[in-house]
Amino acid sequence: MRIASIDHSALLNKLKVKGKVYRQIKAWLKAGVIDNEVFSKTNQGTPQGGVISPLLANIALHGLDEHLMLFARNSKGWKYKSGVLMGRRDREQSLTFIRYADDFVVLHNSKDVILECKNIISEWLKGIGLELKPSKTRMTHTLLNEESEDGKAGFDFLGFHIQQYEAGIHNDSLSQKGKHHGFKSLITPSRKALTKHQASIKAAIKEHEKSPQAALILKLNPIIQGWTNYYRFSDVKTTGILSKQKDLTHWKLRRWGVRRCESDQKSVNNYFHKDKSKRWVFSTREGNTSLKLINYCDTHCSSTEYVKVKGTRSPYDGEWLYWCSRMGNYSGISPSVATLLKKQKGKCAHCGQYFRENDVMEIDHIIPKSQEGSNKYDNRQLLHGHCHDSKTAQDNKTLADSKLKAKQLRDNIEQRWLDGETNFTEEEKVILNEILQKRYEGLEPTEAFYDHTTIGKRKKSPKGSKTSKEKQPKARKPKRYIKGRRIKTQEAPKVAR
Repeated sequence: MRIASIDHSALLNKLKVKGKVYRQIKAWLKAGVIDNEVFSKTNQGTPQGGVISPLLANIALHGLDEHLMLFARNSKGWKYKSGVLMGRRDREQSLTFIRYADDFVVLHNSKDVILECKNIISEWLKGIGLELKPSKTRMTHTLLNEESEDGKAGFDFLGFHIQQYEAGIHNDSLSQKGKHHGFKSLITPSRKALTKHQASIKAAIKEHEKSPQAALILKLNPIIQGWTNYYRFSDVKTTGILSKQKDLTHWKLRRWGVRRCESDQKSVNNYFHKDKSKRWVFSTREGNTSLKLINYCDTHCSSTEYVKVKGTRSPYDGEWLYWCSRMGNYSGISPSVATLLKKQKGKCAHCGQYFRENDVMEIDHIIPKSQEGSNKYDNRQLLHGHCHDSKTAQDNKTLADSKLKAKQLRDNIEQRWLDGETNFTEEEKVILNEILQKRYEGLEPTEAFYDHTTIGKRKKSPKGSKTSKEKQPKARKPKRYIKGRRIKTQEAPKVAR
């Protein structure tokens, strides 16, 4: 599309502003351009490659999608594959229009509809002084090569290549009704994007031919991180493209090291070291402050996790609940609340219902802090206010029940010990040991703690110590009940450790 020929009057009319703002924008458009010390007037068009060029393209093409939906709504004769006529709602849903700045794609399963859309778009663009660029306008099929104009299936859009491939029943995609399509769709980086990325890696390495290794790593890491983040919502990992890019970068770095060390073995020993997972990594040897090259394959990538932004949503529309659930941050909202909203996809973790703007939202600890629960995000969840009350009541009831069961168990073990039983499991011995230690403090334990005939002895003070009698612990003289009789004991039985 030729943005250089856009009509200024049509662009200003789309802004729907008046007064000083209108005159200021008009002055910017008419300001002219100085190129090689030569001034040129700008009676039409917008600056190409400028920071404001995408914004002006958005303003100029605003309304094109509504014009196409109006065409689909009023059209007649559109049919399904079975030959049945489509209704108005299905006609609108079958036509897909995707636009970013001045690049757009129109998708439909009928070639005739695509040709009609092309003519409608050309006529609409003439009203604002624009036209389709033939070198960038292409009609193609996403699966069949013979249905494409140039014999190549698929298309490139914003650095991505979208294409469908034939696949068996174990690898193909399923429809909403669970039927096999017989093909699968893959979203991968375009060839131009792959070539451009490796060219940037090569230029960075050539720029640091004589620089320290740390400087080269600091230069390459942002390039690799930015490239992998851009393609994280694609099939770049499952198709093996990330591993291939990793290998290409690896061999470029090996050649960089050979030129400096004049030996491949010395290059590996000096510039490549094993990390914690025992993989050879391009890194420095500086202890805890060592730098290492980012691994392409460490990035999580999936083409099915991305959720399209709703057509009427904007970060500036004040819908903080929607953008918190999507982005995990929003001005004026607590970072912890925003993070949990994104993690839970806008739903309450207790009832599973979506949050609404007027709902009371409270942060709850999955394992209560009273039960030694941590304050990390893994142990926190966002609940409705009433759901939080319900969950807290349930936690308190569970805690009370567990305490009651523990008390009953301890009483049962103690009663069995008082009845003269000596056959205890290891866990019961630990519990009984705790009971006896609390009851008979300051006594030396023996092995036969469960034997009632064994008499414990007081701990003796070290020889020569002048400890007063007041400071020495005194053994308790408890009263025990065995089968309804009270038996006096001179000293307490032994306590096991």
